[in-house]
Amino acid sequence: MVISKATSNSDDFTIHSTFASRYVRASFPRFKMPENSIPKEAAFQIINDELMLDGNPRLNLASFVTTWMEPECDKLIMASINKNYVDMDEYPVTTELQNRCVNMIAHLFNAPLGEAEAAVGVGTVGSSEAIMLAGLAFKRKWQNKRKAEGKPYDKPNIVTGANVQVCWEKFARYFEVELKEVKLREDYLVMDPVKAVEMVDENTICVAAILGSTLNGEFEDVKLLNDLLVEKNKQTGWDTPIHVDAASGGFIAPFLYPELEWDFRLPLVKSINVSGHKYGLVYAGIGWVIWRSKDDLPEELIFHINYLGTDQPTFTLNFSKGSSQVIAQYYQLIRLGFEGYKNVMENCRENMLVLKAGLEKTGRFNIVSKDNGVPLVAFSLKNNSCHDEFEVSDYLRRFGWIVPAYTMPPDAQNVTVLRVVIREDFSRTLAERLVIDIQKVLHELDTLPSKITAKIALNGENADKNVTVVTKKSAIETQREITTVWRKFVMEKKKMNGVC
Repeated sequence: MVISKATSNSDDFTIHSTFASRYVRASFPRFKMPENSIPKEAAFQIINDELMLDGNPRLNLASFVTTWMEPECDKLIMASINKNYVDMDEYPVTTELQNRCVNMIAHLFNAPLGEAEAAVGVGTVGSSEAIMLAGLAFKRKWQNKRKAEGKPYDKPNIVTGANVQVCWEKFARYFEVELKEVKLREDYLVMDPVKAVEMVDENTICVAAILGSTLNGEFEDVKLLNDLLVEKNKQTGWDTPIHVDAASGGFIAPFLYPELEWDFRLPLVKSINVSGHKYGLVYAGIGWVIWRSKDDLPEELIFHINYLGTDQPTFTLNFSKGSSQVIAQYYQLIRLGFEGYKNVMENCRENMLVLKAGLEKTGRFNIVSKDNGVPLVAFSLKNNSCHDEFEVSDYLRRFGWIVPAYTMPPDAQNVTVLRVVIREDFSRTLAERLVIDIQKVLHELDTLPSKITAKIALNGENADKNVTVVTKKSAIETQREITTVWRKFVMEKKKMNGVC
């Protein structure tokens, strides 16, 4: 959710439409409901015109979220878009499909299930909700144990790396759990299991490991974390568990790295979340959380509601939600099967290697990401003293590409990277085209004065003849300032040269 904000410019309080003018001649308010109805054609055209200014989802290389599905699945989504999933008695087949998905994913993650034993899990709106639910289960189990032992239970904490997604910070703040973060290093950009276990104390409800860091795609060493934590639990008498945030990597590791131990094969892994709308290959709006066993999900967190004539057990933060994404997930699981998912992930990895090789061939970049992990390429300029990664990102938008640039969390904030996520719809041709466009951007930047020279030139217009050279600040201090100064400089140069 984005906090809504109304602009202060009076001209922006009304909407004008060129194409819709045959239906509507007068403008109407932007932030208040219009007094009168308008023709459906006009409403469609007005909204369609505005949406044209959005970025192209296929060229949004910042996002892990699926942007393409087969037409057959699109039809299923539209056919079920009016179904409210919470009405389980009215839509029993949809409920059954969700249960099938939970069991398929649990088996994929090697849950220790008996022959006829049902898996414990639930579909969510995304991994953020899944993490909230898993975190609540850990907190309640820890509190119950502390109460039974007659010990204080008011200061729970959770140990993570500083590279966790913001949803973990939300969980900690919303549900009053201290977040203890393991700082990163420039040469180690994920959570160090040794340091994580050192931070564990009697109030730690769990250690959260990331299978696929959003910063550089790297898998954290869950096996080492498990082994170190087993030893610490023996020494202390605690039973600190592990949650694996496999939002990005949960639908990758089983197909590309089947021998990698990160899931329920490790005894301390009690729950796993995964985003169906990332490499689960479904449009945005579906996540999953799976528990190792019934014992790991406290019964008191499950609500039994009598809604529309039937008892419905539920453990979600949301009540009403759409059914279409659940159905789309089931479609993908049976349509592709293990073989199909494996082919998709292998193709993504191969295209990632093509892009990486193309970037290395330019001789201008250091590759920060790993070959083994989420198929993405995180890279930084070898020399950013003249032009930095933020400028490269900004200039790439001229070609339609959305490539994010960002600094790493503490204590690796001096590292600035660009990141390209390789999804199913990012082909080898697009990878090669992106490299060509990056080379064009680099060539253009090479012909322009450096950002420091630009700043001096701007300041020098109104300064004395004795120009003081500005000392270069750290990347995190200047990343936004430089972009603003550079834009102003370029616009001034354009005016002086008479360039349109």
